[in-house]
Amino acid sequence: MFEQASGIASRLAATAAEFDPDSLDAASVVPVWKELDRIERLAGAMKLRLARRVDEVEQWKRSGYASAADYLAAQAGSSVAAARDMLCASSKLPSLPVVEDALRVGRLSGSQAVAVTDAAAMAPTAQARLVNDAQRSSLAELRQECLRTKVAADRDREGTRERIHRQRYLRAFTDAEGARNVHIRGPVDRVARIEARLQPFVDDEFNQARTKDRHEEREAYAFDALLRMLDQISGSAKSRSRRNLMLIRADLEALKRGTVERDELCDIPGLGPIAVSAARELLGESILKLVITKGIDVLNVTHLGRGPTEAQRVALLFQQPVCSVEGCNRTRCEIDHRDDYARTHHTRVDECDPLCKPHHDLKTYKGWALAEGTGKRAFVASDDARHPNYKPPP
Repeated sequence: MFEQASGIASRLAATAAEFDPDSLDAASVVPVWKELDRIERLAGAMKLRLARRVDEVEQWKRSGYASAADYLAAQAGSSVAAARDMLCASSKLPSLPVVEDALRVGRLSGSQAVAVTDAAAMAPTAQARLVNDAQRSSLAELRQECLRTKVAADRDREGTRERIHRQRYLRAFTDAEGARNVHIRGPVDRVARIEARLQPFVDDEFNQARTKDRHEEREAYAFDALLRMLDQISGSAKSRSRRNLMLIRADLEALKRGTVERDELCDIPGLGPIAVSAARELLGESILKLVITKGIDVLNVTHLGRGPTEAQRVALLFQQPVCSVEGCNRTRCEIDHRDDYARTHHTRVDECDPLCKPHHDLKTYKGWALAEGTGKRAFVASDDARHPNYKPPP
C-alpha cells in the first residue's frame, strides 16, 4: 500500500508542479476544481480512517510527543484540536459502516465526516439520514442537525451536562491575521449566565454608540462591553494575592519613532505583534513588564537559587516565549536547567530552557533531552545520536 500511495503522490506532485490555473479556459475552471476537491476528499477520507492506527502503533510516543493528536498536528501542519477531532472520528468509524462507505467514495468532506460520525455514534440508525443531509445542507446546518440527533438519542442528559462541565475551557489563540481570539465552551446554562451578566454592558455600549451616531455590529459592542465589565471588576477589587505578568518586547527606537522598521520588535511573546501605539497605551498598566531590547543584559547574571529571578524569568520569556521543543507551541512552560541544578547549584539564563509539562516530564522521568544548541530544537530519546549524553552501543 505504501508503494501505491507513494506513486499516486509522485504523479500528483508532478501535475501540481505543472499546474497553471490561468491557462484554463472558462468552461474548465469549475470542473477541474470539482475534481481536485474529489481528490482531496478521497485522500482526506483515507487519512481519517487511518488515524486510529497511527494512535495504536504509538509512533508519537517514540517521537517525544505528548499525544497522538500533537504528533498528527505536527505532521499535517494543522491544529491539535483538528487532529483530536480526526482521531475521535476515526476510532468510531469501524462501528459505522454506512458512514465509512460514504467516506470510501468521497461523499463526505473531513469536516462533514467529523460531525456525522460524532452524531451517528450515539444514534447508529441515523447514519444514512445524516450522510444524505450532508449532501444538501451547509456545514452549519449539518452540525445543527447532528446536535439535534445527539440530544434526541441521549438517555442521560444530566450526565452529559456534567461531562461538558468537566471538559469546560476558555482558550485563546492568535489567528493568521495577527488578531487574538478567545473561544469559550461549557454547559449552556453556565455560559448563559456569563452572557446575561454581559448583556447590560452591551446595551450601554449600544446606547452610547447611538448617541454618537456610531453604528457597528452587536459583536463589536459585546467586545467593548466585556473589556469595560472586566475593568470595573478590576477597579473594584481592593487587593490582589498575585499579579499576572504581561510582557511586551519592543525596540527602543521603534517606541521613540512610533513605527516598526525592518527587523525591529514590538510584540507580546507567545501572542503576536502589536502596534507601537498599543505598546505605548499599555505602558501605563500596573501589571505590565516592558523589556526594551537595548536595556539591561541579564544573560550572564548567576542566581544561586533553584528558580530564576524575576529579571531572569522575563529574559527567558523574551528569548523563548513558547516550549523549546520543535513543533510545540505551548506557552505554559516550566524552566528547565540544561545541567542539573543538583550539580551546578546555580541558575543562569544561558543554561535554561522553557519546557511544557509533557516534555519536562519526558526529560525528568524518561531521560529525553533537547539536542545541543539554543532556541527551538529537536527533543530526542537517550538512544538518539543527537542526545547530549548519547553513548554509542559497544
